[in-house]
Amino acid sequence: MRQKPNKSLENGADFVRYDAILFDLDGTLTESEPGILNSVQYSLEQMSVRGFERRQLRAFIGPPLYEAFREIVGLDDQEAKRAIAIFRERFERVGWAENSVYTGIPRLLRSLKAAGAYVAVATSKPAKFAGRILEHFGLMGCIDRVCAVSLSENHAEKAELIRRALPGRFERAVMVGDRKFDMQGGRENGIEVIGALYGYGSREELLPYAPEGMAESVDELQNLLLGDEKPARGVFISLEGTDGCGKSTQIPLLQQWLERCGEVVCLTREPGGCPISERIREIILDVNHREMTDVCEAYLYAAARAQHVRQRILPALQRGEIVLCDRYLDSSLAYQGAGRGLGMEKVEEINRVATEGLLPDLTLFYDLDPERAMERRRAASPLDRLEMAEDGFMRRTYEGFKALMDREGKTRFVRLDADQGIEALQTATQAAVRSRMNQK
Repeated sequence: MRQKPNKSLENGADFVRYDAILFDLDGTLTESEPGILNSVQYSLEQMSVRGFERRQLRAFIGPPLYEAFREIVGLDDQEAKRAIAIFRERFERVGWAENSVYTGIPRLLRSLKAAGAYVAVATSKPAKFAGRILEHFGLMGCIDRVCAVSLSENHAEKAELIRRALPGRFERAVMVGDRKFDMQGGRENGIEVIGALYGYGSREELLPYAPEGMAESVDELQNLLLGDEKPARGVFISLEGTDGCGKSTQIPLLQQWLERCGEVVCLTREPGGCPISERIREIILDVNHREMTDVCEAYLYAAARAQHVRQRILPALQRGEIVLCDRYLDSSLAYQGAGRGLGMEKVEEINRVATEGLLPDLTLFYDLDPERAMERRRAASPLDRLEMAEDGFMRRTYEGFKALMDREGKTRFVRLDADQGIEALQTATQAAVRSRMNQK
């Protein structure tokens, strides 16, 4: 049933259903089975415990480790404590990263924060690991509080963790989780509960606690929590740099990582990205069109962008996707404005209607000396029409990018040193995007 909006006692924002939403971590926000089960198996092997199949160990996902080792495996107090220590040793090394976020969770969290809701995590996972996972996958920026188990605790009751996670004042709160421990803990605190059936529990396990709703998917969970509230817009990320800087190698790697973070990614490029704009791209880059004037070139880029923004970028952002765009307006300002000498103000004027004022939320600039970049580019494949320009063109373009960074500051641009190996640059790229996503 649709509920009337609530009114937050803490910040006065309007809500569709809840002003305080608490989430479990494993099986609710993240798909954590591989890391947990691999670490449980490792622990049992080190303790010479045999006879448990992997499917039996899925019961470890949800309850506190101490309780699981005692009840599922049958260990005594001292054995359970030793098993936990071994588990944590492996989990700290590799297990925490054997994880992924359920698709749609980042957008759901962004939507809740945009609506002004208080969002917290209550998990039986040690705080050290919970925080690391939320930071790594860029979710911390949407979380107001994380309540987890300290490394000195063998276990903590879920009801106590939920009590700690609740804000000081609220009108209507809900605990979202996939196991009975989440439902029971929520009920003991007198708040509503919603079951995440896409996780590791079952309908039969959750039904006895009469949850207010059960979600078969993240989309269903979004409907239960947001109701008629419009979900959050997506995030627009552009990647820039002179030809040969390595950004085109990084884009698919970034896409793969973002999808592990639970994002839906729209991968696109300029000029191009949709059929009409791709046709214009062919005209612009064709080496047989050497007579093309600089002004014509600038208008063709703007024409391709006008179609691309309306047909591809804006619809993807409305769907809540992460748009990864290989070049955007900044390339026109640097290449045609600085490189061709048309002036950035003139190129901005040409593109004003084309972009509808749309700028990226984040621009990654892959900084590499243009001569070094062109050496890489020549070694890769035949040059296109722009890359065949006279020697000073790429240097002026590079200086144009630097001028844009100086003008925009750190509000949008992040500079990345592109004169390093692919893996090192991949790590730096992820860190830059993660940092922006984790900002409150």
